[in-house]
Amino acid sequence: MTALTAEVAGGDPTPQPPPGPCPPRGRGAELTLLAGAVLLCLLGHLHVGLATTGHLPPSAGRLAAGLATAALLAHLAVRFRAPYADPVLLPIAFLLNGLGLVLIQRLDATAPAHPAAGGQLRWSALGLALFVLAVAVLRDHRALQRYAYLSVAVALALMLVPVFFPAVNGAHIWIRFAGLSFQPGEFAKILLAVFFAAYLAANRTALALTGRRLFPWLPLRVPLRLLPGRVLGPILTIWLLSVGVLVLERDLGTSLLFFGLFVVMLFTATGRIGWIAVGLALAALGAYAVGMLEPHVHSRVQDWLNPFASIERGEGPGQLAQSLFAFGAGGLLGAGLGRGQSFLIGFAAKSDFILATAGEELGLVGLTAILLLYGVLVHRGFRAGLALRDPFGRLLATGLASIVALQVFGIAGGVTGLIPLTGMAMPFLAQGGSSVVTNWIIVALLVRLSDSARRPRPAAAPAVPVPGAAG
Repeated sequence: MTALTAEVAGGDPTPQPPPGPCPPRGRGAELTLLAGAVLLCLLGHLHVGLATTGHLPPSAGRLAAGLATAALLAHLAVRFRAPYADPVLLPIAFLLNGLGLVLIQRLDATAPAHPAAGGQLRWSALGLALFVLAVAVLRDHRALQRYAYLSVAVALALMLVPVFFPAVNGAHIWIRFAGLSFQPGEFAKILLAVFFAAYLAANRTALALTGRRLFPWLPLRVPLRLLPGRVLGPILTIWLLSVGVLVLERDLGTSLLFFGLFVVMLFTATGRIGWIAVGLALAALGAYAVGMLEPHVHSRVQDWLNPFASIERGEGPGQLAQSLFAFGAGGLLGAGLGRGQSFLIGFAAKSDFILATAGEELGLVGLTAILLLYGVLVHRGFRAGLALRDPFGRLLATGLASIVALQVFGIAGGVTGLIPLTGMAMPFLAQGGSSVVTNWIIVALLVRLSDSARRPRPAAAPAVPVPGAAG
């Protein structure tokens, strides 16, 4: 990360090594990993059917054909349009999406009146189609830099539209039309990442050269000196507007995500730890104020401080307590797919708390494997950013990978009692059409960025001797 922030901030880049041999493309490894992901998803589907109904599900053949076809189409798109892309990104996303479908199918068996697996499957197909389209159409990620201000305008519009629709569970974050519902804010996070990357890449030098030491004996340079309004003003205004709209809509989890994205990308662009310190201080003050003044958030904080309070009052366990019971019941190896009781969590079992089902039925081993998959996905995103040679690409790869990392931390920390619940969706795993489509677009952009990062540099043209020059 130090090398990444130093070069993005405008310092002297390290000398690039001469072009070496062409690196392996890894498309064969990607196809093998995809085949393994399809097999694991199919085995999970069969196991859930046997555990819940006692016989193999009749849709197993159609599902196997559909999964194999989708995986092959996505692989062909990468093979022909991004041949040097990281071979791990697509298989991990496919496996996580398939595992999410298996878990939602398992929870549908206990709530047949409200099935969700079919809808999630259709949204996943749409996400994969957009993945293929994005990989095929976007030939150079630097083309997105030209649409920075259009991206932020569309992002703000998407966040404002839900205000005019009825609230769902107390939050104005959904648009419901013709029987369909989606969250526009999910798409806004990608557009804001594009804007932040473009703006910070253009102004990284001015941002990096400001600040002074708060204490001479500490290696911490805090940005106390004010920047010209034309440098920091636009990006700070956009960030405040986006977070303010989300607070008004009571979508505080996404507000936290946008704040974290802003601070991480600002630190990456400048290399100044002081921005992290200022960001953490502002986050702590904001969290305390909102936790005290907003009743919905205050109740979540109280549940986090004492998740068993409702049991002590004789009202039965709440959702967080049921989630902790599910993790405890899973033990090391889990109860097995289809044999847990995590459906007792209630209406959020398929969305906010789906990780509890994974923890109970797959155990600590399975839960660790899932979190490691997310870790590898984020690591590969950061790795692509380190290898890219243009500041915009580096910042965009870092921002997109940070979106996934912040969401995983927010959800995993909330359902395990590490932090208060945030209400965000677990990428690929949880029920939510907007979320799964958005995450497929993020993976498509990371595939394009990693293709640019891994593509071999053209060999330098040999020097042409100048007639009459001194030897």
